[in-house]
Amino acid sequence: MTMHRTFLPLVVSMGDPAGIGPEIVVAAAARQPELLSRLVVAGDVATLERAAQVMSRGGCPQVPDIRVVDGPDGLAQPAGGGLAVWQACEPHDTVPFGQTSPVAGRAAAQCIREATNAVLRGQACALVTAPVHKEALSLAGVPWPGHTEMLQSLAADHMGCTVAELPVRMMLSEPRLKTVLVSIHISLRDAIAAVTRDRVLQTLEITDRHFRRFGGRSPRMAVAGLNPHAGEGGLFGREEIEEIAPAVQAARAAGLDAHGPYPPDTVFMQARSGAFDVVIAMYHDQGLIPVKLLGLEHGVNTTLGLPLVRTSPDHGTAFDLAGKAMARPDSLMEAIKAAFAAVSDPG
Repeated sequence: MTMHRTFLPLVVSMGDPAGIGPEIVVAAAARQPELLSRLVVAGDVATLERAAQVMSRGGCPQVPDIRVVDGPDGLAQPAGGGLAVWQACEPHDTVPFGQTSPVAGRAAAQCIREATNAVLRGQACALVTAPVHKEALSLAGVPWPGHTEMLQSLAADHMGCTVAELPVRMMLSEPRLKTVLVSIHISLRDAIAAVTRDRVLQTLEITDRHFRRFGGRSPRMAVAGLNPHAGEGGLFGREEIEEIAPAVQAARAAGLDAHGPYPPDTVFMQARSGAFDVVIAMYHDQGLIPVKLLGLEHGVNTTLGLPLVRTSPDHGTAFDLAGKAMARPDSLMEAIKAAFAAVSDPG
């Protein structure tokens, strides 16, 4: 990892306190002690202290102490060792492991808000988010279904624009495959309706900008069809003919390296073999299943289109593992590595 050139810390939001988020944050710091001087956690101090105790009892070596700091500038305070945590949500009684609750959802949302605002204000270089539980967010009255939509809204407010004026997309990646989604957390019925020429074209444009900004070149983009066999010439649906292919043609006319639509049951294999840099998937599960099948331990979720760098592990809260010191921090560590790499890139 290369530290950001202005030496701002990376901020990690703790995720749902009833899930594995706090434990994998502690485990990541235990596995790579050099992170202690590079990141600060937006969380609940008692929850992070409990996570450290769980990991210590579970045999995790070099579990760091929890060092309470006043805010995201805490790493600039006199060092005392340990994992820097600031109380970014209202203090609360520790919630039971593995249980959905409005208290947990509210705490997770408050930590996301504080962590995001710290990056937007220039107090931190990037944001990494530990997993949240969407039902818990809903029970807490949070008006967004997940991280991506919440971050989009917070960033739009900061920029003084509307959400519609700040389109974002979700990219899941692992070393062999990257995929960007046309739609995210909506029903399958609504996702099909969202496959429009304008939305597919917008996804291609957002993806191209991201790769040029952080990779230095335009990506080779493969566009998946919506229907079996990419519609088979209209026999199995006309979305490819009427919406997807026109979007690809418009993108190519604008100079983007876009191709397709391809049958969705083979295009991911083509990308994995190196024929393409990224696959544009038409809906959530179409794009996420192939990446997760290749392995959760290296998967990273990146939000494209934000005015900040945000990554996260590509798994959920894993309530069944919470409190058992069994969760592995590999995906979170990959997300931290990806965030540092992005903000260290001269582009």
